[in-house]
Amino acid sequence: MFVKTETRKPTLDKNKVLKEKPIYRFFKRMQDIFYSVFALIVLAVPMLILAIIIYIDSPGASPIFKQKRVGLNNREFTLYKFRTMIPGAEDKLQELLKQNEMDGPVFKIDNDPRITRVGHFIRKCGLDELMQLFNVLKGDMSIVGPRPPLPREVEQYDEYDSQRLYVKPGLTCYWQIQPQRNNIVFNEWVDMDIKYIKDRGFLTDWKIIFKTVKVVIMCEGM
Repeated sequence: MFVKTETRKPTLDKNKVLKEKPIYRFFKRMQDIFYSVFALIVLAVPMLILAIIIYIDSPGASPIFKQKRVGLNNREFTLYKFRTMIPGAEDKLQELLKQNEMDGPVFKIDNDPRITRVGHFIRKCGLDELMQLFNVLKGDMSIVGPRPPLPREVEQYDEYDSQRLYVKPGLTCYWQIQPQRNNIVFNEWVDMDIKYIKDRGFLTDWKIIFKTVKVVIMCEGM
């Protein structure tokens, strides 16, 4: 169990966060629909090729991975990703928990034995997240917003951490565009998400989107 010992910063007013910036929220949804549809059309062939490569690398398993995540207002939804791990990888998680190299409720280790050969490259370039464009189109997620956590992670959240769920989760945010982001401690990650909630606006979103494109092109995702 993740236990925090330091004093956290003051929490946000949830009702204020949910009600503020109504014009921004409306046009952000229109922007999400436009960007996701445009990206899915442009990337349709590359995504199909990627799915075929994943299937060849790991035959017998669907190239699409589905997982329960937690979004706005603690609502669970099904998140889509390109498969980067062997079939049954989640069943092997318990065996690896003691090797966790991330602090907080998040799990990640270098050289995770469950990741496939193709999966290493896909993760490094962030290509596994492309399927989440369908989540954006459905309205579960936004292009920009805090990354959606797993239910088991949310169970360990305190009041401060739970503020990440005050807005829709996103494909990318401040944490996603940091160099060597996996070296960032969980508390700093949450602070970045709270900063985004405070800063959110079209200019902030566009800056993050442009930086994300650079991260993907340069394969700086590890």
